[in-house]
Amino acid sequence: MIGVNGARGEAVVLLAGVERRVCLTLGALAEIETALGVQGVAGLAQRMRALSASDLMAVLAALLRGGGEGALADELDRATVSPVEAAGAVALAFAAAADG
Repeated sequence: MIGVNGARGEAVVLLAGVERRVCLTLGALAEIETALGVQGVAGLAQRMRALSASDLMAVLAALLRGGGEGALADELDRATVSPVEAAGAVALAFAAAADG
C-alpha cells in the first residue's frame, strides 16, 4: 500500500486497479477553481454540486497532480477510470483535506 501523509491531507484511492495518491493542495485548489471558472471556497462548493463528466475529470486530474501522480493526471482521458471511481476519489480527497 502507498504511504500517505495524513497531516498533509493525502489519501490513497484505487483508480483503474492501481493505488494512487490524491491531495487537495493549494495548487490543486487553484487549478480546480480555474477549470471550473469559480473563485473562492463558496463558489467552488456551489459548483461542485453539479459537475459534468469533463469537470469531474479536471478536478480528479488536479487532485492527482497534488498527490504527485502527474503522469496519470496527464493521461486521464485515456485511462480506464470509471465515473464511480473518479467521484469516489474526489470525495475522499476532499474528506482527507478536511481531516488533515
